[in-house]
Amino acid sequence: MPRIDTQSVAYKGFAIMAFIVVILAGIKAASPIVVPFVLSAFIAVICNPVITGMTRFKVPRSLAVLLLMVFIVMMGLWLAQIVGSSINEFSNQLPHYRDQLVEQFGWIVQKLQTFNIIITKEQILAYFDPGIALSMTTNMLTGVGGVMANLFLIILTVVFMLFESQTLPKKLHFALDDPEMRMQQIDKFLHSVNQYMVIKTLVSLATGVIVGFGLAIIGVDYALLWGVIAFLFNYIPNIGSIIAAIPSVLLAFIQLGPAAAGATALLYLGTNMVMGNAVEPRYMGKGLGLSTLVVFLSLIFWGWLLGSVGMLLSVPLTMIVKIALESSQGGRWLAILLADDVDEIKPSDNEKEDMSQTV
Repeated sequence: MPRIDTQSVAYKGFAIMAFIVVILAGIKAASPIVVPFVLSAFIAVICNPVITGMTRFKVPRSLAVLLLMVFIVMMGLWLAQIVGSSINEFSNQLPHYRDQLVEQFGWIVQKLQTFNIIITKEQILAYFDPGIALSMTTNMLTGVGGVMANLFLIILTVVFMLFESQTLPKKLHFALDDPEMRMQQIDKFLHSVNQYMVIKTLVSLATGVIVGFGLAIIGVDYALLWGVIAFLFNYIPNIGSIIAAIPSVLLAFIQLGPAAAGATALLYLGTNMVMGNAVEPRYMGKGLGLSTLVVFLSLIFWGWLLGSVGMLLSVPLTMIVKIALESSQGGRWLAILLADDVDEIKPSDNEKEDMSQTV
């Protein structure tokens, strides 16, 4: 039986850890450059199927890219103007809303007294500061808006990425010494990332539209702003819907009373249950699940590394890491730890054949 050199294994482990720390420190230091690039990459992944669909109708690829970019810029500027003014107005009204919410706490105190629970408004405020809850999402949107200030750089990067998207799979095969394109894991990885981002974006867009229209019907102020927040935060499953619902429910409670707040909470709950439990699994499948703990830890990790954009893209970034690990035999064990259910990533019969042939 061969003897294992534990000292060399320990040195190798420390070297890998040091290598990872150096890379993360470099990404953290270069975040002003990395964040727009990551955002551009995700926009390009989402836009690529639209460009491909347009080329099938005999539209030249350069013209298709130009038309799509013009449409995105026009929609982005229109939405940024409306949402930006809403954020500024809402931020100016925050002290007023906070005072109103404190007054509304009197109703809660009275209801609690009917159950012989004696508590004062001051005691509630000692444990719960509504100003923080109301300003949390606006601060995150402000951070995203700071990144979008480099709009020209992002759009230019997206254009070049879209032009290169056709040759990227072939380049990866050649870079990994597979000129005959026998490594199907590369194609599977690119297809899985593209499918995940497109479906997640469409589901998030539908969620934002439903929430925006629902809040407008209820009569909550800044319905468009809350719809945009619901769209962005839907990229963060489980936690994102809760974070997105907090400010609009509080605002409905301040503005229209407990009944409207309850209706707003039911709107978010119903929308996320339908989209998250019925629509999304049907089109995305069950092979891309992450455990709840991994979702929460990825939110903290990517938020620390890349700021507000990292928090919004934490799950897609972790999904890319997971898909890449699943595509390699050496990293499959780590993909199992990231998965929500072990059965989701059991190797198929074809994969078992490939593994046996490799051995």
